[in-house]
Amino acid sequence: MLKANNKKICIVVSSLGKGGAERSSGLLSQILFDVGYDVHVVSVLNDIEFSYKGKLLNLGELKDQDDSVLGRLKRLRVLKAYLKKHNFDYVIDNRTRIGFLKEFVISKFIYSPKKTIYCIRSYKTANYINPNRFLGRLLYANAYKIVGVSKAIAEHVKAVCKFKNVTSIYNPIVLEKYNSKLESKDNYILFFGRLDDEVKNISLLLAAYSKSELPKHNVSLKILGEGKDLETLKNQVETLNIASNVEFLPYNPYPSAIVKSALFTVLTSRYEGFPRSILESLALGTPVVSVDCKSGPNEIIQSTFNGLLVENHNQVALAEAMTSLFIDKDLYLHCKQNSKPSVAHFSEAEIVQQWQSILN
Repeated sequence: MLKANNKKICIVVSSLGKGGAERSSGLLSQILFDVGYDVHVVSVLNDIEFSYKGKLLNLGELKDQDDSVLGRLKRLRVLKAYLKKHNFDYVIDNRTRIGFLKEFVISKFIYSPKKTIYCIRSYKTANYINPNRFLGRLLYANAYKIVGVSKAIAEHVKAVCKFKNVTSIYNPIVLEKYNSKLESKDNYILFFGRLDDEVKNISLLLAAYSKSELPKHNVSLKILGEGKDLETLKNQVETLNIASNVEFLPYNPYPSAIVKSALFTVLTSRYEGFPRSILESLALGTPVVSVDCKSGPNEIIQSTFNGLLVENHNQVALAEAMTSLFIDKDLYLHCKQNSKPSVAHFSEAEIVQQWQSILN
């Protein structure tokens, strides 16, 4: 492994709570810290839930005290002073970046462009790069690097924005953290993630599950998470007449025991970045049925090897895939035994080397 040379790295995050992108940001701080970088984490929101390593500047505490225009200006001044005081070798910005004027100020007057790495953690790149090509180039063309968390994101940004500074580095999985011993006797499949139907399309999962053979075989569906669409989804479950088969579980930041005990997990998103739920599931030896959305699933799942990949927005294909993975025991055991080995190349040792190659 390359030596870190004690370089100072500042990772800027929206928060360290709730989502996969936030968990991945905390994990990035850990793997860089562990190979010798002097890591600092700056959180915009006061939501510190996931593990991280290094020193923390929680701007969210200031935001909670005063979120007026003057309060925002004060937070920008605090951030600028912090970056100047520590003279970081690189700033890695993991935030969603919306609002041209705010981002213009940050990119030109708070950060030093040649020392800034912008991460793009979703295929919906407009949340990270201004969709106007001229404005996007004005903000980010002079950055040191733009890092997509999937190859598809990197290629998309190169094609749309014509940037020369784009690369891709996957989110890592820390395999040894997912060796949960707790197992359940229930037969169930699992969705875990944010209950936001516009992104996660859990409606598709409910419809496909109701069409599948699983309810007849007493295989229940557990939905673990919280979000704005919880009540809407509960109403859909009633309408589809599957309430006795579907269980909603409260959000759990460390769901490995529930994931490991599932027959398989399901992802039905309209779009993703590099879905952490698939990585975590496979790392626990639990196969995945996923739609082939942009981006990430087809860079992780090899269909009929560690799970099944199906056409997106196709209820019938999804229902058939879920039925097939349960009914065909040979297929299931094949996918299950391949699940954990199939994500070994996403280990922290592999991914940190890719980060070192651009940070050194």
